[in-house]
Amino acid sequence: MTNTPTAGAETAPDRPKALIPLDLARGFLIGSAELVPGVSGGTIALVTGVYDQLIDSASHVVSAAKTLVTGPHRVSGALAELRRTDWFLVIPVLLGMATAVFTIAGVMESFVSSNPELARGLFFGLVAASIAVPLRMLPARGPRQPILLGILAFLAAAALAFWMTSLAGGADVENPPLIAVFFVASIAICALVVPGVSGSFFLLAVGMYSTTLRAVDDRDFGYLGIFMLGAILGLAVFVNILKYFLHNHRWWTLLVMAGLMLGSLRALWPWQAEAEIGADGEAHGAGGLLAPADPVLGPVLLAALGAIVVVVLIMVEAKFADEKAEADSASAGSS
Repeated sequence: MTNTPTAGAETAPDRPKALIPLDLARGFLIGSAELVPGVSGGTIALVTGVYDQLIDSASHVVSAAKTLVTGPHRVSGALAELRRTDWFLVIPVLLGMATAVFTIAGVMESFVSSNPELARGLFFGLVAASIAVPLRMLPARGPRQPILLGILAFLAAAALAFWMTSLAGGADVENPPLIAVFFVASIAICALVVPGVSGSFFLLAVGMYSTTLRAVDDRDFGYLGIFMLGAILGLAVFVNILKYFLHNHRWWTLLVMAGLMLGSLRALWPWQAEAEIGADGEAHGAGGLLAPADPVLGPVLLAALGAIVVVVLIMVEAKFADEKAEADSASAGSS
């Protein structure tokens, strides 16, 4: 992975139009990942090599909206920010994500609910192999990045993610208040852009995972509209913060992302306790980790498959990156 930030560019990079089908597929994978508790869309964006570009483009869109409302040169300033947005990447990815959400939400919810060990096994392998991605993207370590503190930051992030993923209780809120939907969405969307932090798992933890997927499957546009407004607010607040850390503290940020991904594997351990209904009528005890028990072969094989898929994607992305670097070098030499 050799993606580099593009801060300061006056216009968006000239992205080859031939990549549009690939970017549609990337968006579909990112959207599919967001439907699975424990899997982050940001992880898939990292693995497929478009994470930095998407964060930068999202930041430009947010800045354009802010400039349009509060800037001294509102229209011209907003248009300048929009010109910096890589629309030939953003639009295909968003279309792919929307296609995934509106076509397989019901199927994914049914698969995760009906075959939890198999589903978690597949995504355990995928996320475990993906930890290598942010580690491969680490820039050269400087004097302000002592290795011991880096290891401690990595382990602290892993411990935080492990603790957070232990909080899902399994209760499903059937008719949440719309104000709760709004604020839950504003937090869940932040998880969309952070590798290792699953927005779907956060929804599961607060009892709104199945409720939200049913709203998507049933085309409940009232619920979805409130959810989208909350998501826009959360994204507007969070994306520039994340961009700042990626550009100014990249080594630390990537280490923390890798730690979050490691800790999030707790949510994807295939063998977990089911929720039990207590005397209060609420579900308790979901997500307790268990020793491997039948089925064992299926989850193990699917974990291996998930890891292999990620390794292949990393190799393909590395090949594209090397070819691009060679082309850029040849172009610079001839000019």
